[in-house]
Order: sequence, then structure tokens, then C-alpha cells
Amino acid sequence: MLRRLALNDEESVTSVLTAGPATLPGFGLDPKTEALVRLGAMLSAGAATTSLRWTVELACAAGATDEEMLGVLVAVAPAVGLVRVVAAAPGLALALGYETDEDER
Repeated sequence: MLRRLALNDEESVTSVLTAGPATLPGFGLDPKTEALVRLGAMLSAGAATTSLRWTVELACAAGATDEEMLGVLVAVAPAVGLVRVVAAAPGLALALGYETDEDER
């Protein structure tokens, strides 16, 4: 699969990009881990709160806790930097159902 993706094989790329949780069995990630990885990618990319909500719901359905999702934000911090983490934190808080008051800053 990695070789086919590296070669930009259209069928492989399409199957990966359209895959839902656990629809590509055999790649070593359980549904909860896959959902947390997706959340990390969304936070790193600066996803909108609506997209984060969907990803948080997916992670919750797979058994992830709020603490684990916060852990994802903390884990990506060294890779994405302070600016991205500070920008992503309110969106994650809202997606988790917490109120935020950006005026407190």
C-alpha cells in the first residue's frame, strides 16, 4: 500500500482518502487510535470547529476520553508549534462542549 501511495496509484489514493474509521482493515490501528490520530491531524491543520466536532464525536464513539483528546493536542504541540496549539485550543474546547471566553486573554 505504501508503495502504491508513493507512486500516486489512483485507486489506492482514492481508497485512502474516502476511507472511514476502520474501513481499511489490517493497517494496525484500532478505531480509537485511528480517531485520535485523525484528531491530531485536524488540529495540526487548523481545522474549523465544525470539522473538529465531527472528529471528536468519532473519537468519543470509539471510546476516547476528553483527557485523551487534550493529550492529542499536547502531543502535537512540539511538532506544530505554540501558535498553532493556541489557535487550535478554543476549537477543540468548543468541539468537546466546553464554553470558551476568548475575551479573557
